[in-house]
Amino acid sequence: MIRPFVLAVWVTFSAAVVAQQDLAWSRFRGPNGRGIAETGRLPDKIGPKDSVVWKTSLPRGHSSPALSKTHIFLTAFEGERLETMCLERSTGAVVWRKGVSRARKSKFHRANNGASPTPAVDGDTVVVFFPEFGMVAYDHGGEERWRVPLGPFNNLYGMGASPVIVGDRVFLPCDQQLGSYLICVSKATGKTLWKVDREMATSGHCTPIVWTPPEGAPQLILPGSFYLDSYDMKSGERIWWVSGLSFEMKSVPVIHDGVIYINGYGSPMNQPGNQVEVGSWEKAIAENDANKDGKISKKEMPRSRARSWFGFMDLDTDGVLNKRDWNYMRDALRSKNGMLAIKAGGKGDMTEQNVVWSYHRSVPQLPSPLVYGDVLYMLHDSGGLIVLFKPEDGEVIVRGRLEDGLDTYYASPVAGDGKVYFVGEHGKVSVVKAGGIESVSSSDLEENVYATPAIADGRIYLRTVGALYCFGVTE
Repeated sequence: MIRPFVLAVWVTFSAAVVAQQDLAWSRFRGPNGRGIAETGRLPDKIGPKDSVVWKTSLPRGHSSPALSKTHIFLTAFEGERLETMCLERSTGAVVWRKGVSRARKSKFHRANNGASPTPAVDGDTVVVFFPEFGMVAYDHGGEERWRVPLGPFNNLYGMGASPVIVGDRVFLPCDQQLGSYLICVSKATGKTLWKVDREMATSGHCTPIVWTPPEGAPQLILPGSFYLDSYDMKSGERIWWVSGLSFEMKSVPVIHDGVIYINGYGSPMNQPGNQVEVGSWEKAIAENDANKDGKISKKEMPRSRARSWFGFMDLDTDGVLNKRDWNYMRDALRSKNGMLAIKAGGKGDMTEQNVVWSYHRSVPQLPSPLVYGDVLYMLHDSGGLIVLFKPEDGEVIVRGRLEDGLDTYYASPVAGDGKVYFVGEHGKVSVVKAGGIESVSSSDLEENVYATPAIADGRIYLRTVGALYCFGVTE
């Protein structure tokens, strides 16, 4: 029996969750990670000389803008200093900069760095995560509230997931080659409330979203290697899960009408029909362990296409594969690239019941899906290739390329005012009328872009490698 006081507290928390999902662009990809803003008129064209309200130079960093009602929060780095920055939304003026010292140096993919995770903001707090330090919380005036050192981490590409604030709690996934976990801390104090292992997850960069069942408490939805998991936000209990995801997951899921859409891509060898079967660990040891040390070295690897995966599958980087490494390689090679539509809810393994449909052609690794105007958008990482689906059944509406959108894409598409915005790595910007792929306009920012834009109140906030732009209708 639930005590009345405990029930009242959790009902209050649940109400706060629902309200928080309607806030401005206060986390990575905006309200609940959907990439959509309910907003006023937005410009049809944005560029260095088009619709610019203001522009502010920034230090290095790839985090995306997170917004309060009046301010913008970003992270950056200069030398050994990891910085949190606060800017005015109206003018772009820097209000404050607060820093912590880098605790260690990490290796990052060229498109990643020590200030890639996006801040999480609510009405009185901003929480940031630096992979080379941990989490830090400030009030909106820049006074530090708490810090939680985390790491070191062992992710091939460097860490990339962002924290989220839900009610009075902060959640952060830390998926890595070994020792992955999901941590929940108090927003007020930084005290760890719970921490759960994610044993199968490796090399992940997914930021979670929230799903609120018709009846019951809100749940945290988090993809990882092979599985999409749902967690009880009060206890960290894994409530239900679905298998069939790629072994590498980087995108943010979106939920629409009770269905979760998520894309994942591992490699060309993960296309259906192109997988390689490496067999059991017992067979591998019996046939290939020449020096009888109970492990498989690269020299002892069977001569097949799987041999090139050795460095990725050596999870503890000790130069040999043990049983866990081998089994992970087997499962990774069996996994499929795909866009999955997954009905939310249930208990335990819901794979058979909850997977509504899947699609396995031209699936992106990085850009997250977008559902806008009852259309599901899937943007490929390169070439401006885009597929539009009917979300209810996966029927392809159109498949083509963005006009003048020949670029690689790290930023995810965002939408508002009947328009969808696509921003490429080398600064190519395509604005598309919702429902199709024909460009309303295209432009070139003439700078690289790795951050996803933020939208609120008729403004688009877009970070390049050297500046933060604010775009809006100016006439």
